[in-house]
Amino acid sequence: MNVRRQISTAAMAGASVLALLALSACSTAGDGRTADGKLQVTASFYPMQFLAEQIGGQHVEVSNLTKAGVEPHDLELTAKQTGQLQESGAIVYLKGLQPAVDAAIEQSGAKNVADAASLTRLEEHGNEVDGHHHTTGGNHTGHSGEDEEGGNDPHIWLDPVKFAEVAKGVGKTLAKADPGHKAAYQKNTDALVKKLNGLNKDFEDGLKNKGSGTFITTHAAFGYLAERYGLTEEAISGLDPEAGEPPAHRIRELHTLAAKHHVSTVFSETIANPAAAKVLAGDLHLKTDVLDPLEGITDTSRGKDYFGVMRANLAALQKALGSK
Repeated sequence: MNVRRQISTAAMAGASVLALLALSACSTAGDGRTADGKLQVTASFYPMQFLAEQIGGQHVEVSNLTKAGVEPHDLELTAKQTGQLQESGAIVYLKGLQPAVDAAIEQSGAKNVADAASLTRLEEHGNEVDGHHHTTGGNHTGHSGEDEEGGNDPHIWLDPVKFAEVAKGVGKTLAKADPGHKAAYQKNTDALVKKLNGLNKDFEDGLKNKGSGTFITTHAAFGYLAERYGLTEEAISGLDPEAGEPPAHRIRELHTLAAKHHVSTVFSETIANPAAAKVLAGDLHLKTDVLDPLEGITDTSRGKDYFGVMRANLAALQKALGSK
């Protein structure tokens, strides 16, 4: 992650904490419920919102700190949002993705918090993740050069198996916060896990017979997906979607890799700037398409929810990889 990002997120985190302390001085925490008795749940960004809504069902009211179309990494909390965390009956977030949220939650005193990063195993990924050389679910790092930008990869929701692990933990947190509806939360969790297992099977079957196993993306969001299904992700930049211009040697590597592995498509994203993908595709005379990292749902998303977008991603990969 670049220096500009570190400075800005640190400043945001500090501002969030100050806002929370100011609110704490003049307000008293409620019981974490709405006027009609529903559990108030605050989610940090879309994948966490999706889990809370699917598992909580009619017994929860879920609010999302990250508005549609906003890059989650760049979230700046308002004083109202910071206070909202303090008043929540439960919080669902992913530690390490949004520093301002991390700091505000730490200061909030919230008792019922589901941290997705602690509910499954995070791995270190860089510009390249080669799923052929590893078993899924372990600690390992993909390498493509000394200058690759790597670190703990937060994009666990793009692997249905890992997302199912997180779902189970979120279900337990909601049950703890609202024990009167424990049975309903367990039932909803089981139903969601079953659907995620079905999605995993669709990916396994859909990517089993392919012409190429290598795909190129704007930033390294799809490492877990690549590992799960025996693919190789080659990213123009690292885990940070706003890491700046990639070094010249990385572009040369991608030229060589595209030819060697018969890459047909360079994938851009729905929220991040597609310029780098378009330039590389133009240089290599390749097609462009969208692979959605699912950090938010907008009017341009290729699906109305998590499952819709994930199946659109599967179709895009099948087309690009020449799956039969």
